[in-house]
Amino acid sequence: MYVGQNHGILKSALKERGHCAVEKKGIKIAAQNRKAYHDYFVEDRLEAGIELKGTEVKSIRAGTLNLKDSYCVVKNGEAMVYSMHISSYDKGNIFNHDPDRPKRLLLHKREINKLHALVKQDGYALIPLSVYFKDARVKVELGMCKGKKNYDKREASAQRDAKREIDRHMKNYR
Repeated sequence: MYVGQNHGILKSALKERGHCAVEKKGIKIAAQNRKAYHDYFVEDRLEAGIELKGTEVKSIRAGTLNLKDSYCVVKNGEAMVYSMHISSYDKGNIFNHDPDRPKRLLLHKREINKLHALVKQDGYALIPLSVYFKDARVKVELGMCKGKKNYDKREASAQRDAKREIDRHMKNYR
């Protein structure tokens, strides 16, 4: 038996015991778009893959990702993310990427067509809510969002303050 066969047996034995030497399971959040929750009502959520280059993935792992003011556009049967800033990788010499380049989302054609139909409706926008690692792959959580008016933002702020005040008083009576 040569080394390659033995390694395959070892991997399968580790997987049976619950130890996974090949992939790390779980979700690790890399960035969240908190401004989106302030500026929009999130009607629906969707998970999508994203097409990245090697240094971009390393940069995301280092935590140099900014989702503020990013948005998605469906054009020519492709969904693209714009204004998602991924800073250049520190150790990435000539292979570094443009930090603000548009990134393609990986979705099925029927999902793209559904999103395109919803975005064409008045007042809806496709906004990236978070970027996270799922089983060592980078995923983007998209939100089908409708814009808030200023009075909606004030109302949400008042509700948040009232809830905080109630929690503070309840804490004193425990």
